[in-house]
Amino acid sequence: MKPKLEVKIGKLKLKNPVTVASGTFGYGSEFDGTADIDKLGGIVTKTITLHARVGNKPPRIIETPSGMINSIGLENPGVEKFIKDKLPFLQKYKIPVIASIAGETIKEYSELAGRLDSVKDIAAIEINISCPNIKTSKLFSQDENSTGEVVRAVRSATKKTVITKLSPNVTDIGGIAKSAESAGSDALSLINTLKAMSVDAKTRESRLGDVTGGLSGPAIKPVALFMIWKVYHRVKIPIIGMGGIMSPSDVVEFMLCGSTAVSVGTANFVHPNAAAEAVKGLSQYLKNEKIKDVNKLIGSLKV
Repeated sequence: MKPKLEVKIGKLKLKNPVTVASGTFGYGSEFDGTADIDKLGGIVTKTITLHARVGNKPPRIIETPSGMINSIGLENPGVEKFIKDKLPFLQKYKIPVIASIAGETIKEYSELAGRLDSVKDIAAIEINISCPNIKTSKLFSQDENSTGEVVRAVRSATKKTVITKLSPNVTDIGGIAKSAESAGSDALSLINTLKAMSVDAKTRESRLGDVTGGLSGPAIKPVALFMIWKVYHRVKIPIIGMGGIMSPSDVVEFMLCGSTAVSVGTANFVHPNAAAEAVKGLSQYLKNEKIKDVNKLIGSLKV
């Protein structure tokens, strides 16, 4: 008998807990023919904004020991072109599409959520308030009140499941998570990338065109596990965990720490089919451990 893999995130039902992280899988079409997209529990799109963004100047991606630093700067075609040109590709797959959105103001987040609320092929909205690769003095996700204000604005603009993406670049992620929950977020996703740099000793310059970026990959996995475990004990809503997931065993570890679902990110650049293979590996783990329901893993870390 196959173990049950279905999980629930707000009103969103996923056939398995493995999704792909925003910004690492494009809009799906980039992985057509190289990844078993239909095997995924869901797809989180590259973050979209109201209007097109050209992003940061190159170089934008630098490999580091056990990870990578990116400084893309939310390059995207804007919401209308996303709906017209990008979304149709995903319609042929019967898996939930989670649209990641970002704005410079609370009003922009509200407008984006309202525009996507009427798009039936969007199953849920991820509020990206934590991208470290944009020019701002402070991210919305670095303040409890600002986090709450954005979530309330989005919540009032849509009936779809709302997922708030949190930043690890904070002092108390638990308090910010609680603020998002209180404001009406149905779920949380964490962690986003860690603020980072890469320097060339010979040129004495940053290797990134925009000087700083966000670190992802296996290097940040221990931080991610800790923060997910911490947030799990502060909120009652589901968590989508991410940060250095490369294998099925990583998926299990994230779920033990409190994740209801996970997002595979940097691994997609190394192995395009990593997420689909993680689904297969997770199912095998459950069989081996004689666990009938994947939900039994959530938060079951022994302490």
